[in-house]
Amino acid sequence: MRLKLLFAFLFLSQLLLAQNDTINLNEVIVSDVQLRDNNVSQTVLKLNDSIIQQNQPALTSLLNYNSVIYFKENGYGMVSSASFRGTTAQQTAVLWNGININSQLLGQTDFNTVTTRDFNSISVKSGGGSVVYGSGAIGGTVHLNTDFRFREAFQNELYLGYGSFNTINTQYRLNAGTKKWNTQISFSRNSSDNDYPFVGSDEKNTNGEYYNATVNANIGYKINDKNILKLYSQFYEDERHFSITSENAIRTKYRNANSRNLLVWTNSAGQFTSNVKAAFLKERYQYYDNIQSDAFSFGEVQTFIAKYDVVYAITKNIKLNAIIDYTINDGEGEGIGEAKRKIGSGVVLFKHKVSDAFTYEVSGRKEITDAYQSPFLFSAGATYAVTNWYKVKLNGSHNFRIPTFNDLYWKPGGNLNLRPESAYQADFGQEFTFGGLQLTATAYYMKIKDMLRWLPTSEGYWAPVNTDRVQSYGAEVLLDYTHKLGSHELGLKGTYGYTVSEDENTNKQLIYVPYHKLTGAVSYAFKNFGAYYQALYNGEVFTLSDNDPKYMVKDYLVSNFGIDYRIGKKNTYRLGAQVRNLTNEKYESVASRLMPGRNYNVTLTLIF
Repeated sequence: MRLKLLFAFLFLSQLLLAQNDTINLNEVIVSDVQLRDNNVSQTVLKLNDSIIQQNQPALTSLLNYNSVIYFKENGYGMVSSASFRGTTAQQTAVLWNGININSQLLGQTDFNTVTTRDFNSISVKSGGGSVVYGSGAIGGTVHLNTDFRFREAFQNELYLGYGSFNTINTQYRLNAGTKKWNTQISFSRNSSDNDYPFVGSDEKNTNGEYYNATVNANIGYKINDKNILKLYSQFYEDERHFSITSENAIRTKYRNANSRNLLVWTNSAGQFTSNVKAAFLKERYQYYDNIQSDAFSFGEVQTFIAKYDVVYAITKNIKLNAIIDYTINDGEGEGIGEAKRKIGSGVVLFKHKVSDAFTYEVSGRKEITDAYQSPFLFSAGATYAVTNWYKVKLNGSHNFRIPTFNDLYWKPGGNLNLRPESAYQADFGQEFTFGGLQLTATAYYMKIKDMLRWLPTSEGYWAPVNTDRVQSYGAEVLLDYTHKLGSHELGLKGTYGYTVSEDENTNKQLIYVPYHKLTGAVSYAFKNFGAYYQALYNGEVFTLSDNDPKYMVKDYLVSNFGIDYRIGKKNTYRLGAQVRNLTNEKYESVASRLMPGRNYNVTLTLIF
C-alpha cells in the first residue's frame, strides 16, 4: 500500500507540472540514465566500440583484458564467473540497459553467455551500487548498453570471423533511423569445436564444443520533444558440452535459453523528467548429466519488473530523484519445485552541484518483501576538483545480495530463514588528467557479513547458512593515453588491481582471488592501417581455503597481437587478423582446466 501511494503521488506531481516549459531531450538517448547521472563519486571504465571489436566476442575476454575483474573459466568457452574486488560471482551485478539480469537461480551471470558486439557500449563501475541496481552490486557492476541516436541513417554491417579449432563468429547489424525513429537489429552466432591441444602435452580439450546465438531488436520512437518510447528485446540460446578432465569421465552438456524484453516511456515536462519501465525476463536451463541420454534436469524463472523513475530539478544544480519498482519472480524446476516471490522497493537520490569544483550525492533504498529480511541501504559520495587536472572522489555505501531461489527453495536444503549478505564499503579515488593522459587511482575497504555458504548437514545433505565474515581491501589503477600526430595515432591503456580478501575467522585469502592482476594494451593507427598488442597478467591463486601452497594455480602472462586494414573511401571493408596467446603460454585459471595455446583468427567486416 505504501508503494502504491508513493507511485500515485509522484505520477500526479508529474501531470500537474506537465504544462511547464519542456526540456529538450538529447540527440543520444542513453539506456542507463542512472549510470550517467548518479556516479560522480565512483570510477566508471567505459569501453567503446573500437575496444569491443579488438576482443573475442565473449564478455569474459573483453573484461579480462581491459578491466581489473578476475575471471575463473572452466576451460575456454565454458562456465565463466567473475571476482570483483575479491568478492564472489554473485556479488557482481550485470545490467542490461539498466535492468539487473543476474540469474534468479544462481545469483550470477555467466560471462561467456554474453556477446559483446550486441551493444553500443559496455561500462564497468567499481564499488557498491545496490541502492540503484539492487541485489549483487557489491564488488561492482557491469553495464551492457544500447543507446539510441535520432538522425538520418541506414547502415548494414556484416562481421565474419574464422579461427583455430573451427571457431566461427558471425554477426549482422542494421542501424536505420530518422529524426523520429531509430531501429537497431542484430543477429549473431558463435561456435567452435574447441578441441585445442594442451600446451606441452599430447592430450587435447575433449567434449568442449559449443555454440550460441543471439537476436536483438531495439526500437526507439520520438513522439515529440517531450516524449520518447523505447523497446529493447533480446533472445539468447546456447548449447555447451562441458570439457572433461579424464577420458573415463561421463560427458555432459548444458543448454540455456534466455529472453529479455523492456519497454520504456521517457517524459520531460518542466522541471520533471520521468521514466516508466516494464520488463519481462525469462531464463531456462537444461542440464544433461549424460549426453548419451535424452533425460535432463531443468530450472526456469520468469521475472516481471515495473519501475517508475522521476527526477525533479529543484534548481539547475540540485536534483531529487525518486524510484519505485515492483518485481515478481516465478520459478519452477527440479530442486526448487514451484516458487514465487514478490519484492517492492523505494529509492531516493539527491545530487547537489555546489560549484564547478564540488559535487556531492546521497541516496537510500528500502525493500518490502516477505522472502527475506531487508536492510536499509545507503550511499553517499562527493567529488572535488582541486585543480583543472586533479580531482578527488569519496564514497561510502551499504550494499547487499539477496538469497537466490536455490538458496531459499532447493529440496532438500533450502533455507527460508536466510539473511541477505550485507557489505559496507568505502572508496577514495584520485583522478589526474594531462592532455591526452587520464590516470585514476582508487583505494577501497570493504567488510562483508552473513556471506552464504553451502555446508554439509547431519542429515547427509548440504544446506546454505549465513556464516562467513570477509574483509577486502586494495587498490585499482586505470590508465588511458591517446596521442595524435597528423595521420598517426598512438593509444595506451592499462589497469592494475591489488586485492586482499580474507576470511575474518581464519585470516586466509579467499580461494580464486589473486593478489595482483595487470592488463595493458598498445595500439597504433596510420590512415587505414591499425595494429595492437594486449597483455594480461594474473597472479597466483589459492584453490583451498587453508591456502595450502601445494594446491595453487600458478600465475601467468598471456598476450595477443592483431592488425586490421580498412578499404574504401568510407572504410566499407575491414580485414583483420589476430594471434592469441602469442607466446604459447601454458596456463589455467581453474585447476586442471587448461586454456588454449597459440591460436589464430581472421575477420572480415563489410559495411554497406
